[in-house]
Amino acid sequence: MVDLLLGLQWGDEGKGKIVDVLTKNYDIIARFQGGPNAGHTLIFDGNKHVLHTIPSGIFHDKAINIVGNGVVIDPVIFQKELENLAPYNIDFKSKLFISRKAHLILPTHRLLDAASETSKGKAKIGSTLKGIGPTYMDKTGRNGMRVGDLELVDWKDKYKALTEKHLKMLNYFEVDIQFDLVELEKQFCKAVDVLKQLTFIDSEEYLFNAMKNNKTILAEGAQGSLLDIDFGTYPFVTSSNTTAAGACTGLGVAPNKIGEVYGIFKAYTTRVGSGPFPTELFDKDGETMAKVGHEFGATTGRPRRCGWLDLVALKYAVQINGVTQLNMMKGDVLSGFDTLKVCTSYTYQGKEISHLPYNIEPENVSVNYTEFKGWDEDLTGMETADQLPKNLIDYIDFIEKEVQVPVKIVSVGPDRKQTIFR
Repeated sequence: MVDLLLGLQWGDEGKGKIVDVLTKNYDIIARFQGGPNAGHTLIFDGNKHVLHTIPSGIFHDKAINIVGNGVVIDPVIFQKELENLAPYNIDFKSKLFISRKAHLILPTHRLLDAASETSKGKAKIGSTLKGIGPTYMDKTGRNGMRVGDLELVDWKDKYKALTEKHLKMLNYFEVDIQFDLVELEKQFCKAVDVLKQLTFIDSEEYLFNAMKNNKTILAEGAQGSLLDIDFGTYPFVTSSNTTAAGACTGLGVAPNKIGEVYGIFKAYTTRVGSGPFPTELFDKDGETMAKVGHEFGATTGRPRRCGWLDLVALKYAVQINGVTQLNMMKGDVLSGFDTLKVCTSYTYQGKEISHLPYNIEPENVSVNYTEFKGWDEDLTGMETADQLPKNLIDYIDFIEKEVQVPVKIVSVGPDRKQTIFR
């Protein structure tokens, strides 16, 4: 069986930390979608690591890490990630495998991303400008370049043909994007040489055999369910399926082989970039969350928008993913609030509803809150569930009752040790 780990909000829920905490229970950690737009932060032994493409199990001695076919890879960013990990003496050749079917991000994909986003003006979607969208467009348009192509003699011809197509497309956007293609291609080719030193695999066959041999596998998602291309707040979404279904297509795993589904959410809600956000706060409470929670994007450095927990959206994410257990992150950030609010229903076009509607733009949706007493205790030093304050337990109990799934892990700080199992 394959267990899944997914974000249930708009990303940034703390997936990297929980994968790192859980890796000791698994033989294989496999990323199944997204690309270097992900920023999975791991903190242990006083060091902070941000991973973009490499799975979050890379620091564990025994785990094999797989970059699945649903992921898009930028060789240049990948090379930098490997360089950042060099001091840790990781044997990448035997510990990090890449699916031959994963698509490659070319330098011109990034240029197209920048041109497209700039041309939208005020309507821009808040892209990370990493070339993700254009790469997935080439994938579905059946022009993409894949990792396996790098093993073929004519890969440079394929690269040239795709690059020329992109340069023609850039002329369509009436914006001035400055770039030095010769320099970009030099970096790209150098990075491809580094990539080719790693182990490329037919990942679906590898995982099939691993399951046959009773290996334990954890599939690691990137971004969050509300950014899913089908089920997120379209068009302010990413270009891949971030939900449980994406793990099946992003790794080649059959649906009946999915076991536990760990759903990760923050005790409040955040969002990076553009798009609707019904519980967003523009007051002191929102500022406090951002400051105490260090709410800046791990990939972009952009400040995150903050708001109260949205149970309508959380329930929706739990349903579409078939979540079997919840992990609540950043409860420690809410210490010190006198009153907490939780969104329990929306008023949608004048009618009260408790499900996520087609459109959650502010002109269609207003929020109905339930209030809770806050807690003052500092959670960051707590080690067991019985130390947690009563008001926090009440808060968790209410969430469990509403979404009908148990909260098994409560994170009380960024370090891997600051994790309480219930």
